[in-house]
Amino acid sequence: MKIWEHFKTVTKHRHQVMKHCLKAGIFWQGCLHDLSKYSPTEFWVGAQYYSGTRSPNEKEREELGYSAAWLHHKGRNKHHFEYWTDYHPKAKRILPVKMPQNYVIEMFCDRVAASKIYLKDQYTDRSALEYFLEGRVRRDGMIHPHTSQQLEELLRMLAEEGEEKTFAYIRALKQTAQERKQDMNRYKSDES
Repeated sequence: MKIWEHFKTVTKHRHQVMKHCLKAGIFWQGCLHDLSKYSPTEFWVGAQYYSGTRSPNEKEREELGYSAAWLHHKGRNKHHFEYWTDYHPKAKRILPVKMPQNYVIEMFCDRVAASKIYLKDQYTDRSALEYFLEGRVRRDGMIHPHTSQQLEELLRMLAEEGEEKTFAYIRALKQTAQERKQDMNRYKSDES
């Protein structure tokens, strides 16, 4: 069991996500990011299956056919699209739900940070996009199309324009959303 190595990897990842979330204008979300990874359900599995080059959940899944740590994690962390599913009464089945923008941004920060941590010196600004595109078939029908489009747009911008421009764009998106919300609140108070 590689307790110390797993702890260092999780903590390093969280710190990288926090840096990205600060650049994106969602610092407090970054501070709370992945705290469940320190819970016994997730931490001990991570230490047991630690490799340093990929998620321990993948190894647990290969061995058991599922990952208890992942099931725990995705149910508590809103930056994972898997969290955003619900029963749809008209379709009579579980369908993906559109993610709120702040969580899409955190998901972007998470994916970029994970690519940096796992790939180390081989990381490029295209890495997270390539990983996202490779998983397209696995995700089919599991992520809301709008959420997928938003994430891909951010990952493509990172690949083509770099971090500085991408985070500036994200901050501008957030600012526009906040202004719209303020306008709506003013409109509602004017009506009353």
